[in-house]
Amino acid sequence: MKATDGYVGIWAKKKMTDRSFLDWPFFEERHRELAGALDEWVATALPADHGDVDAACRDLVRDLGKGGWLRHSGGDSLDIRSLCLIRETLARHDGLADFAFAMQGLGMGAVTLFGSPEQRSWLDRTRAGEAISAFALTEPGSGSDVARTATSARREGDHWVLDGEKTYISNGGIADIYVIFARTGEAPGAKGLSAFLLPADTPGLSVVERIEVIAPHPLAHLRLEGVRLPEAALIGTAGSGFRIAMTVLDHFRPTVGAAALGFARRALQEGVSRVRDRQLFGAPMAELQIVQGHIADMALKIDAAALLVYRAAWTKDMGAARITREAAMAKLYATEAAQQVIDQAVQLWGGDGVRSGTMVESLYREIRALRIYEGASDVQKLIIARSVLEAS
Repeated sequence: MKATDGYVGIWAKKKMTDRSFLDWPFFEERHRELAGALDEWVATALPADHGDVDAACRDLVRDLGKGGWLRHSGGDSLDIRSLCLIRETLARHDGLADFAFAMQGLGMGAVTLFGSPEQRSWLDRTRAGEAISAFALTEPGSGSDVARTATSARREGDHWVLDGEKTYISNGGIADIYVIFARTGEAPGAKGLSAFLLPADTPGLSVVERIEVIAPHPLAHLRLEGVRLPEAALIGTAGSGFRIAMTVLDHFRPTVGAAALGFARRALQEGVSRVRDRQLFGAPMAELQIVQGHIADMALKIDAAALLVYRAAWTKDMGAARITREAAMAKLYATEAAQQVIDQAVQLWGGDGVRSGTMVESLYREIRALRIYEGASDVQKLIIARSVLEAS
């Protein structure tokens, strides 16, 4: 039997992505129903027009809200498997749609997990797609090393006054509400940070620069100059900001791996389609053993990534207090593997693979940032190693 006559051929002809993983014991019937319903929705709703990235993000948030998908982004609880399935599916169709969904969850993650009833009223708007949220942690002098946060917040009467800068803030410039992390000084380093809810129209908050990156997303450098916030803006307690940030990232890091998984699945789909249709030395490329080897490597990396991503998600959903190690493994492996899978898809496409506007070229640009944000790959290795050493 030729490689193009069996499952690979059927898969390429129908331009489908393997969904057999939904039968794994990580999932319940509600997850399979969610995945099926979202597949139907994206078939008509995506991809979005990316001509104006800000407008596209606003439209995507609105449409995701109207479609009911943002109800999974926050509320009484977070189902990490649902978040991962949604991110994987959206990423497979449109990287900007994945971004728009992800930031509604990450942006309000601190409020979902630690917010007061008054603060949680914002969730009604972000879940409906009526307000855009942002998570403002990174600074010019501190990325993965959150303990170096320099933005300050000091008490003045019954208010907090914030000064500092944040950079590479997703949804910066278009967000309606920000979660800002600042140093309140209860203790040195990580123990002296706090989290605040900051409406975008608060005086003293300005956009210094809109940041252009290789896969266009709304990003900005922000400045806070004498920003006054009421006591009610403090999320949780003073000095708990580091714990809040790490808990939020624990919840959402597996979803970054899921987005990478969606990109990788689309790359494999595009690669299979290419080698089935492209002739080389008088026969379809798919008949060459070396090409079959590449396809096998891509499929293997995808399944291994999926196992790590959904193990982490399942572990959290089953009630684990922390999944720091599992989340780090999922994010690290899935993003690194997706980079390799997409690079291989570009290679299979040859010259067309680097042609601007092709799907594999777009995937090549989209994947790179995932190995950096929410904890760079090398930082994930440190987290994993420390976990192993502490347990040994």
